[in-house]
Amino acid sequence: MKALCWHGKNDIRYDTVPDPSIEDSRDAIVKVSSCAICGSDLHLYDHFIPGMEHGDIMGHEFMGEVVEVGADTKRLKVGDRVVVPFTIVCGECEQCRRGNFSVCERSNRNRELGDKAFGHATAGLFGYTHLTGGYAGGQAEYVRVPFADTTHVKVPDSLSDEQVLFLGDIFPTGWQAVVQCDVQPTDTVAIWGAGPVGQFCVRSAVLLGARQVVCIDRVPERLSMAAAGGAITIDFDEESVLERLKELTHGKGPEKCIDAVGLEAHATRSLDSMYDRAKQAVMLETDRPHVLREMIYVCRPAGVLSVPGVYGGLVDKLPFGALMNKGLTLRTGQTHVRRWTDDLLRRIEEGQIDPSFVITHTVGLEQGPDMYRVFRDKLDNCIKVVLKP
Repeated sequence: MKALCWHGKNDIRYDTVPDPSIEDSRDAIVKVSSCAICGSDLHLYDHFIPGMEHGDIMGHEFMGEVVEVGADTKRLKVGDRVVVPFTIVCGECEQCRRGNFSVCERSNRNRELGDKAFGHATAGLFGYTHLTGGYAGGQAEYVRVPFADTTHVKVPDSLSDEQVLFLGDIFPTGWQAVVQCDVQPTDTVAIWGAGPVGQFCVRSAVLLGARQVVCIDRVPERLSMAAAGGAITIDFDEESVLERLKELTHGKGPEKCIDAVGLEAHATRSLDSMYDRAKQAVMLETDRPHVLREMIYVCRPAGVLSVPGVYGGLVDKLPFGALMNKGLTLRTGQTHVRRWTDDLLRRIEEGQIDPSFVITHTVGLEQGPDMYRVFRDKLDNCIKVVLKP
């Protein structure tokens, strides 16, 4: 079969690889009908996340048709149409029973690596480094789905791929980021980053009834899309984020702040972002936490910081004193996708939201290597790429 494979920094190739097969009786094989390039894939493309190996199949946002099931897979049958969440879940361990699916205790087959890196391993993830199991991803014609009975979302034929594909990652990721804020009708929610996850944060905050939603970025088409979703926008190249947020909140600051950027915050004119860029270049710091620092500074005392943006390792000069003295609550985590998907699928079916709004490019899988560059460099007004194997 054909797949997009990682071969090093900025080197994704359209390779011929062996077809996947049933390795465990709880597996299923899915023929991929649609997949997407996620912002998290760019952290692998730019090689900021360790644990990748030559030939690893990329992709953790995909859907398709079940074409084979293992002997102990009971809830799926050949022909079922499914979206596959990026977090692989057993559905039986203590964390899964609590709904904490992204920290499933059984699905990471490289637990010892995860334990060493993070103290305790997290769940297995598709197409996302050997620290999270080294599973083949879904930017391919076929993919093996472990624990298939629990690692899937059945979707109706009445909805298109484009309407349901993002249930596998960016829609529940944006939703979880906002739910973690415990949004109140009087709240201002400020969102850093107007990429695909930031766009779903905007729409989720509006759906959940925030008084005011503010989105911060510098790419005109991304800011326009956020404005169309109901956000007040701030172009950080054109105006002071601190002053504008102060103005919008009568000097008090937003109650809720969301970091939808993560470890690759842009190096701007601010001293701290230039400091991060320099330290990262000489490997004295792995991540660039400019957005985290800014959120801690501007958030209203007793507010909440929510971090769906991916961080991989160590950050420097985090103002923890301000975080503590202002009584801020920090909530983080990879997405517990299955916790949210029943509710979100219902909202799509009811017409509350059509997630396809975020798609700007749909191309064949063979164009994937070029589209990684287009997406990363924000060329051709690119916001979200869907690939068709």
